[in-house]
Amino acid sequence: MSDIKSKFIREYQRKSKSPWSDHCTILLLADYQLEDDNEFELIFTRYIYQHRDSAGRIFGISISKSILEEHTELDSQYLTGIDMYIVLLLLKEDIAAFCELFKEEFENIYGLPPVAYFEAAELLWADKIIEDEPQ
Repeated sequence: MSDIKSKFIREYQRKSKSPWSDHCTILLLADYQLEDDNEFELIFTRYIYQHRDSAGRIFGISISKSILEEHTELDSQYLTGIDMYIVLLLLKEDIAAFCELFKEEFENIYGLPPVAYFEAAELLWADKIIEDEPQ
């Protein structure tokens, strides 16, 4: 296992501020700035984290205040269920493009490259939203 700290996945060293008993987060979206040496610096003005327990199960996502302000129908930075799926669908293209920066790590975690994963996930998330609509 590499001792290099990942920018993509973070295992907590202390208790999370989230409402969940999460063990780690996966960064799904952040702004970034390209550096001269083909590296990039993350900028956390607009971000999405996926929160997971120690077994890898997803609790939900947390979004930045700027994303929350873009979507006034949301009432919290911590999202689960339909609200989570809606945000993920709305920002799917941005998320997939960002995750390409961590393509190898992403594929090691999800089993597919980002673009393929999000194309497949889009169908499932849309179905979940449709199923939740009142008949």
